[in-house]
Amino acid sequence: MFNLESMILQVALDFLDMGRALKVAKEVSGSADWLEAGTPLIKANGMDAIRQLKKAFPDKQIVADLKIADTGDIETEMAAKAGADVVTVLGNADDQTIIHAVEAAKNFGCKVMVDLLNVDDLDERARRAEELGADYVMVHTGIDQQMAGKDVFGDLRIVSSAVDLPIAVGGGLSLDNVVKAIAGGGEIIIVGGTITKSPEAGKIAAEFRKRLVGKGGEKAAKKEESVETILSIVSTSNVSDAMHHRGEMHGLRPVSVEKRFFGKAFTVKAYPGDWSKTVQAIDKAQRGDVIVIDAHESQVALWGELATRSALSRGIAGLVIDGGVRDVEEIKGLKFPIYARCVSPAAGEPKGMGELSVPITCGGVDVEPGDYILADRNGVVVIPKKRAMEISRRALYVKEKENRVKKEIEDGKTLGQILELGKWEKI
Repeated sequence: MFNLESMILQVALDFLDMGRALKVAKEVSGSADWLEAGTPLIKANGMDAIRQLKKAFPDKQIVADLKIADTGDIETEMAAKAGADVVTVLGNADDQTIIHAVEAAKNFGCKVMVDLLNVDDLDERARRAEELGADYVMVHTGIDQQMAGKDVFGDLRIVSSAVDLPIAVGGGLSLDNVVKAIAGGGEIIIVGGTITKSPEAGKIAAEFRKRLVGKGGEKAAKKEESVETILSIVSTSNVSDAMHHRGEMHGLRPVSVEKRFFGKAFTVKAYPGDWSKTVQAIDKAQRGDVIVIDAHESQVALWGELATRSALSRGIAGLVIDGGVRDVEEIKGLKFPIYARCVSPAAGEPKGMGELSVPITCGGVDVEPGDYILADRNGVVVIPKKRAMEISRRALYVKEKENRVKKEIEDGKTLGQILELGKWEKI
């Protein structure tokens, strides 16, 4: 049975800019045992990333997250000579790669951690890594896997029952679930973004340290994660970045939007000047839905005060219409959020044409029934329902990274200095 006081906190520095990595490393150095030169940091700065970390923090173990896939001896030697104490090798690399990495590590005074990222037969491969001489195995859920909803704990249970090696565990660990990682057999706790994206990285690292030595008190209650809870926090800008600048509606304007609104899309295909399906949608939509109307850029109003009052009584979250609305002052007084193509005093006629709950196009974007809509003063974005959890998590990841950048600006850096734009211009 492992001793909680021997637990290791490893902070992953997955930055591109060396200066930012060193700044965060300094903030967390009072609590972290090991500092990891993350894969992006090494790819951006080469072996010098390891050298600089070792020079700045000679009393810390430096992990070179090379994720070696071939030439295990050459890359291990490079990292060890640069000051790495631990080098990572991919678990799905050939046995010979692991063998040569282990031999080089012995020759040059470092240790080998085998990363089981994307390995199918976890128990078998973990045992094989132990046989080949690895010093540690790592149970690892990558960022892309986390966004798709995979957690690390199922894999941890498999590996912890298969090997006697110290087990590192990383991927989505938070103050809420780190105790679960410890209970599952993790002895090297790897934390990246939860610490490094925080404006108070040192404080968060200290909180992890308390958990690791059993002095964290009661585990914090965690609010159940859902698409809705995340959309209540993030902005349309965060979502747009997460979707690589896709999903934004164009040509619509906020008629009555004081704050963000969101919900599942209840879709309406209307015909120009015909508001019958618009009104029927209010009765069919569920509480919390956003009514989204393809009105073919109609220049007459298919929505007004009376429809708004009806929608409020049904608990509708808001309206997005590629067409016209009217009674704007009354709607603003009722605080019902609307994005529309235009405003017009002229109303259409109820002719009975159109369809409900069918695929539509609104603001130039395809919308399926049940897709998520998020709107704020910046605009409207559509999140496909099949990827809603993944995209919302990515949006939260974007927001958290921006919070760290805001703190660095407050500390005196400019945005250009933080992003090093010149360094990353296309050649």
